[in-house]
Amino acid sequence: MEKQKVKAGIIGTGNIGTDILMKLQRSDVLECGIFAGRNPDSVGIRRARAMGVPVSTDSIRAIEENPQCCEIVFDATSASTHCIHAPILERLNKFTIDLTPAHVGRFCVPALNMEECLQESNVNMITCGGQAVIPIVQAITEIHPDTKYIEVVATIASRSAGPGTRDNIDEFTQTTRDALTEFTGIADTKAIIILNPAEPPITMHNTIYALIEHPDMDALCRKVREAEARIRSYVPGYKIVMEPVFENGRVTTSLQVTGLGDYLPKYSGNLDIINCAAIEIAENYARQKILGGGNG
Repeated sequence: MEKQKVKAGIIGTGNIGTDILMKLQRSDVLECGIFAGRNPDSVGIRRARAMGVPVSTDSIRAIEENPQCCEIVFDATSASTHCIHAPILERLNKFTIDLTPAHVGRFCVPALNMEECLQESNVNMITCGGQAVIPIVQAITEIHPDTKYIEVVATIASRSAGPGTRDNIDEFTQTTRDALTEFTGIADTKAIIILNPAEPPITMHNTIYALIEHPDMDALCRKVREAEARIRSYVPGYKIVMEPVFENGRVTTSLQVTGLGDYLPKYSGNLDIINCAAIEIAENYARQKILGGGNG
């Protein structure tokens, strides 16, 4: 007997949406009920149609007109568009996972606040940089709540930054900064994104700087490794490449993210991490809220 699966809708047929579609193919609890966008000639639409997935070029109207097509919605459009979609999806009683930096719903980092987010109707996946650095920054500030300043720098391959990423750069930096403060309680934070045009394309790399006067380096290294292990449970390509070091009055640590290569190239770890995080919260929601199977 085939295992029951929960239908998920995807709005947005670009790189993010198409990669989510490919990840759903190996989920044991989710399947794609609708893949909706606006461009009938998009690569994503053509791929989904060839896979036999229901498609639409009516964007969110496809879900409005057929609410039974899905119970969970991934919104992979843009920050401004999600602000329009959010009240519609709330009215339709859909659990919404926002992959834009709109910050309509609750900030969600599965490694940190999964259970709380499962009680919400709309969760925001912050940004790719946010998913990568916030668990590490939270680990640092848990050991040192006296941290005075946090700065994070996300360097990604220019090729992995599509129109959506480029159009939302301002929202990226502000939303990442807001989330850093929310998860750590540190008011003075800064987020920077660098699009590196190098060829061959670089793998996503993140560096974290923290101003701490007398850091307990053994405790910091241990806590950062624990955070790394939690993230790797759903982002296998996540890796600390430089353990915390203390010099010139600041703690520095670095990490990189290699993608799974489902649809996007493996160097696009920046897109892969936010999608892996989105799948993680969706699968847990499906198990707990719909299938009634707990966290397993």
